[in-house]
Amino acid sequence: MTDALVLAQALLRADSVTPARGAVFDVLEAALVPLGFAVDRFVTGEAPDGPVENMIATRPGTGRHLAFAGHVDVVSPGEGWTGSPWSGAVRGDLLYGRGAVDMKGAVAAFVAAAAQVPDSGPLSLLITGDEEGPATFGTQALIARMATTGVAPDLCLVGEPTSVHRLGDMVKIGRRGSVNIWIDVPGRQGHVAYPHLADNPLPRLVRALAALEAMTLDTGNAWFQPSNLEITDIAVGNPAHNVIPGQASARLNIRFNDEQTGGALVERVTRIVQAEAPEAVVRGKISGEAFLTEPGVLTAMVSAAILHETGIEPELSTTGGTSDARFLSKLCPTVEFGLINATMHQIDEAVAVSDLAALARIYAEVIRRAR
Repeated sequence: MTDALVLAQALLRADSVTPARGAVFDVLEAALVPLGFAVDRFVTGEAPDGPVENMIATRPGTGRHLAFAGHVDVVSPGEGWTGSPWSGAVRGDLLYGRGAVDMKGAVAAFVAAAAQVPDSGPLSLLITGDEEGPATFGTQALIARMATTGVAPDLCLVGEPTSVHRLGDMVKIGRRGSVNIWIDVPGRQGHVAYPHLADNPLPRLVRALAALEAMTLDTGNAWFQPSNLEITDIAVGNPAHNVIPGQASARLNIRFNDEQTGGALVERVTRIVQAEAPEAVVRGKISGEAFLTEPGVLTAMVSAAILHETGIEPELSTTGGTSDARFLSKLCPTVEFGLINATMHQIDEAVAVSDLAALARIYAEVIRRAR
């Protein structure tokens, strides 16, 4: 179980659609204990977002404390797979299964790396069963548990699939924040032939959305692209052609850089909407704030390990969606690096067996450099 391929296959064969618990953690614990890790597993939360299992595995040592963070929950596989999404089958030079790329493959690679470097400094694995879901009882619960048990890493590497064309071509040093916003504009239902007896909310909503669409949030900066607002839904719920609707609603998402905060964006959207529709109700839910790990010791360490194994100088990037690094970055410098992301969440998700082995060697080199 210290071979990345063998462990990845075992993890893939454990159905772990989010929120995950049980068998997939059994497999991981069985691999870690013989390597000298003390394993702390705990279950937290209730339906509908839980219960969720999490794991903190620690191995003592002297020097800088390196943590590897990841998740073993996966999205639902869907229909149309060539074989079973839980088979862990190797066909040709590819390992297939839901989670092969995102991100059971990286978890297996890091365990294999820990086996390659038995005389490492302090090591931790922070593994959640709730990254693909609401993340309510996942990494945030791990962080709370770490605070009570004294687990305090100096550096953190998240194994999300960041590579684009070749293994090692991109490392994420930050992520944009994300906020969802719901807009509800009330009106008064009535017959279209008697508009004076009704109050159509749609013109007010349309004007508000036009003002939001025309808004420039910022122009980006050295590490981040400009923040962007996208309208994702407009709903009226009116099946009749001759009825003025009594309400209209919309939903939007803003992906924002570190020049913005989620709370300030919700307030800004509220002002613009209520300028057109004073009675509108605006609600926001912040999925995560933007963060940036400035290039330094950790980025140099990971980049050097990648260069050592692949000959590639990785691009340092903040593109893409959110990840659990948004929580971990509050603890210590945090970067993300993992497999090629081309097939993540897709039918017949697969990773090259050679990339899995190479990733384990890169992670091992990071462990050596962190000592």
